Amino acid sequence: MLLLVAFIIGFFSIGELVSNKRKWIFTLAALGVGIALSAMYGRGFILTIVFFIYEILAILKVDWKWYMLPIVLPVIWPGDVFLMMIMILFIAMVYIQHEKIIVYYQEQLMQDTKQEQKLKRNMQERNREVENELKKSALIAENQILEERSQLSQTLHDKLGHNINGSIYQLEAIKLLIEADPERAKGMTQAVIDQLRGGMDEIRGILRKKRPDRNQMALLQIYKLCEDCNNKGVETNFEKEGDLSVITDTQWEIILDNAFEAVSNSMKYAKCSHIDIRIIVMNKLIRCSISDDGVGCKEIKDGMGISGMRRRIRAAGGTLSFETEFGFTLNMILPSES
Repeated sequence: MLLLVAFIIGFFSIGELVSNKRKWIFTLAALGVGIALSAMYGRGFILTIVFFIYEILAILKVDWKWYMLPIVLPVIWPGDVFLMMIMILFIAMVYIQHEKIIVYYQEQLMQDTKQEQKLKRNMQERNREVENELKKSALIAENQILEERSQLSQTLHDKLGHNINGSIYQLEAIKLLIEADPERAKGMTQAVIDQLRGGMDEIRGILRKKRPDRNQMALLQIYKLCEDCNNKGVETNFEKEGDLSVITDTQWEIILDNAFEAVSNSMKYAKCSHIDIRIIVMNKLIRCSISDDGVGCKEIKDGMGISGMRRRIRAAGGTLSFETEFGFTLNMILPSES
């Protein structure tokens, strides 16, 4: 009898390894064998029939109430109905637990996996968009700088070229007149001096007018820093918030120097895969933070790099702080002059 039971269970288990269509064939065949054995050898095989009925219900994915249906089977065969019903009820509880809890968590896990994959795809798309935006911004800034250089060169040529050429011609004439007519040569010399002074004033005016915007230059340097880190395999993002035009040239120098120092340390020592650079301009404060997801550190030692950061920040009336619990974060707070 035990060999037959083992044969039935093994016969059914084969069905678990095949497709749903073949699984039905194996399940129904095993169920038929179980019914035949129960008819031939008695109620000892009723539990085998119950087992296969529950497997069929599990395949059909019916409501849990259907699992109470096999409890009526012991009534068909005379004997210890109460004991048999308790055993069938126990089996029913096992299947109900499986369907209501284990299957639920399996489906939940599958949904979570799909959601995670979707989030990963969204993050990858977002990273590509950010990278393309950085490249686009850097390209625009570079083109703007080239255009400004070209305009500056043309302006200097047009404004200053004629001035210098005229001065050269007058100096040549002065060289010829300096002995023959000293007074006239002296007057021409003063005219050349005045002309050159006027040219210098024009140069200063042109340079003041054509001076590149400091904000754009600073942002270009940060974008270039992010691009370099991305090319080296460390994903680096830059976020800005608020009116960056209130940041002075001196503050930009401090922010850039400290940012380059912090990113360099992260690349060398942190063993990180991600770096975030954030600049937030608030009402009376400017906050800049550089954070990575690396190993962090238990103790901060003021070497030349960190000492230099502290010195620059203090000179500007700001504060410098660090967070080392999760990775490493450098926070710079500077007063806003707005």
